[in-house]
Amino acid sequence: MHYLYLLLTLLAAFQLPGQAPDRPTSGELHAAIQKLGVVGSALYVAAHPDDENTRMIAYLANVAQVETGYLSMTRGDGGQNLIAPDISELLGLTRTQELLAARRIDGGKQFFTRANDFGYSKHPDETFTIWDKREVLADAVWVIRQQRPDVIILRFDPRAPGSTHGHHTASAVIGMEAFDLAGDPGAFSEQLSAGVEPWQPRRLYWNAYSWGSDTLPDYVDTNDIITVEINSYLPKLGESIAEIAARSRSQHKSQGFGSAGSRAATVEKLELLKGESNGVDGDPFAGIVMDWSRVPGGAEIGTLIDSIAANFDYADPAASAPGLLLVQQSLRSLPDSYWKETKLGELQYIIAGVLGLYVSATTKTPFAVAGDTITTVVEISNRSDQVINLLDLELTTPAIVEINGTSDPITLQPGLSYFDTLQRVASADESTSGPYWLQQEWQLGMYSVENQTLRGRPEGPEYLEVNVLFSIGDAGFGLTYPVRYHYTDPVAGEQFQPFGLLPPVFVECGELSYLFTGNDSKPVTVKVTSAVNEREGELRLDVPDGWSVSPTSQPVTLGKKGQESFYTFTLTPPEGQSQGRITPQLTLANDDKVYDRRLVIIDHPHIPTQTAALPGDAAVARVELRTAGRTVGYLNGAGDAIPEALSSIGLDVSAIDDVEASIGDLSKYDAIVVGVRAYNTLDRMPVYQPRLLNYVKQGGTLIVQYNTDRGLKIGEKELGPYPLELSRDRVTVEDAPVDILAPNHPALNYPNKITAADFTGWVQERGLYFPNKWAPEYTALLGSHDPGEESHDGGLLVADYGEGHFVYTGYSFFRELPAGVPGAYRLFANLIALGQ
Repeated sequence: MHYLYLLLTLLAAFQLPGQAPDRPTSGELHAAIQKLGVVGSALYVAAHPDDENTRMIAYLANVAQVETGYLSMTRGDGGQNLIAPDISELLGLTRTQELLAARRIDGGKQFFTRANDFGYSKHPDETFTIWDKREVLADAVWVIRQQRPDVIILRFDPRAPGSTHGHHTASAVIGMEAFDLAGDPGAFSEQLSAGVEPWQPRRLYWNAYSWGSDTLPDYVDTNDIITVEINSYLPKLGESIAEIAARSRSQHKSQGFGSAGSRAATVEKLELLKGESNGVDGDPFAGIVMDWSRVPGGAEIGTLIDSIAANFDYADPAASAPGLLLVQQSLRSLPDSYWKETKLGELQYIIAGVLGLYVSATTKTPFAVAGDTITTVVEISNRSDQVINLLDLELTTPAIVEINGTSDPITLQPGLSYFDTLQRVASADESTSGPYWLQQEWQLGMYSVENQTLRGRPEGPEYLEVNVLFSIGDAGFGLTYPVRYHYTDPVAGEQFQPFGLLPPVFVECGELSYLFTGNDSKPVTVKVTSAVNEREGELRLDVPDGWSVSPTSQPVTLGKKGQESFYTFTLTPPEGQSQGRITPQLTLANDDKVYDRRLVIIDHPHIPTQTAALPGDAAVARVELRTAGRTVGYLNGAGDAIPEALSSIGLDVSAIDDVEASIGDLSKYDAIVVGVRAYNTLDRMPVYQPRLLNYVKQGGTLIVQYNTDRGLKIGEKELGPYPLELSRDRVTVEDAPVDILAPNHPALNYPNKITAADFTGWVQERGLYFPNKWAPEYTALLGSHDPGEESHDGGLLVADYGEGHFVYTGYSFFRELPAGVPGAYRLFANLIALGQ
């Protein structure tokens, strides 16, 4: 009999957070035991990563000690990135992990809908024209039915459309409607066959606030508001709630949200929007039964947990193990229920924690491919004075259970480690690892996820896990641990990173986009990266109608795992203007699959390394485009892909480093381009800026891309040779009309004549953070606006200064050029050509 399988079928899916094996302190263990005695749940709802009030989440999870979740409508795909050039879905992958890192600190759980962040929206009505409201609402209902919150808290006010980001208000509207529908068996009834039941939360609150003011909107009834002092000091953890919250919020590093903790009293306001009678000041759960008496037959369990907590020995946590095993026995005797499964899942890891059990399951490689033999080393250390028996090990995938570890009980003596080696062969029938929401083609506004059980999850299931069954005396307990890639870095020390199953090969075009300015052919280099040894195949380049490619195919020989090979095709455009995408496609011998994806690796020190297989294609366009001026210096800011895009149209682009920006000869450049948010991120901008302006004065052309007015490294009036003031003005509709305000200006005429046609096909937005005031020396070239608004004319300002030209632009070239938008290339080429 496979004891572990029988035991684990009783447990909810409960994974250890993070990558490294868990090592809880005595204080953390005591808090976890106390939380076992709290039978309540809360769900916080907002739109994006970093929208969540980490103070409130930390309070709910660590003071109220309820099961606490954060439902973010999106993964933040449409934001900006201060730490890397990754944007769109890659930024969403980074921000997903930043949210998970935040939850590991504040104690919450993370959930999502399938909505994607398509950029700034000014009204929820606009948001719902792009999000599929019914599907987003279905996902919110699904999460509520899974997590069964007693209380839902909205970050944003559903009654204030147009006062904030449209996604913000839309998230509150979704939360309001989901509150009503989650308990209705007729709403989204297809979910009921996937393992959930209707659930009606008791109260819906708005986390009331008014930016920069203590005054709430006039329509708020103060009788419906309670206040909660949340900044408790937790001696067991050595921090206040606000200090925990600051560490949590500081995980949003891609957004520059590093925060400092506070020791001062902090009050949060909660306005009751729906549900039964309000809570009372200091307790949003007042009147809701939050102990084990709410579970039939559970009262004695609560009494036992209280006794264990009261007698907990910080110097000897293992003394609590017998009592915890009795709690487990009592829990198992209860009828099946949400709370039985949830608390059993938590209890297993608390038992392991008080016993000082260290369990790791590791490999020496970061990934496997089909056909590989995966060797997993399991280390189990008993660091208590208890005698623990190891009954069984199982190595599992989401679909397969394999018993190939120990079969006879092994006694784990105190202070000793046990090692076992498990092996399995990766199958071609198994799904590859990676972000599940990027596996299928998606549309603007919504990801496509067919599997109902994946919806709402922050990540897909682990590819490989080890199930372990222990016993002390007659009492058994089981745990599940993910397999991790383990290595020692000479600087960072011991490291644990994700382990997954990858395709055998990856392909990608050498450039993000290829622009053709005439009929001449261009080479397209395709990189083939092998994840296997010694395979052969055939590589093709699929091209749009009217385009031709030579050769039609090339033989490919894969050498060693990790080897990169490069194959060049000749691509010829059609006679007239044309746009499309080219896709490399590789087939391997004895394999009927077509491989057309590239490998993306996102590696930041504050999150686990992420791998994703994304489309390896590239944009192509045949356009009328001319350039003047050849040498371009690029001063990187927060990170973008504009240098590569400019190189693709024949410009000689060089990165300007600190030494060159500080003391080098800048006059060699026809133009210098400053990367996005450089004035927000580069500490040495006060050193660079006088030299850049002098470069302009001596005859150079300086193009400064968008910045925000918050956190500038120099004074706002020093951004240009003449004063300008940044604002929050932006144009979010990517096809909003653009008015040419200065049709005779050289920047709109040479070497390319700019017309309204150059503003077709833009992606996500027109631009952001436009100046709204500027000195008369500037000429505003373009005006644009979203529906119902006045024109924003500060998006592209040009001024003569000395012998040269200064350009400030809030237009989103950092999105448009990598996306291959022809008109954006033509306009940017003109800006570089100023003075030529």
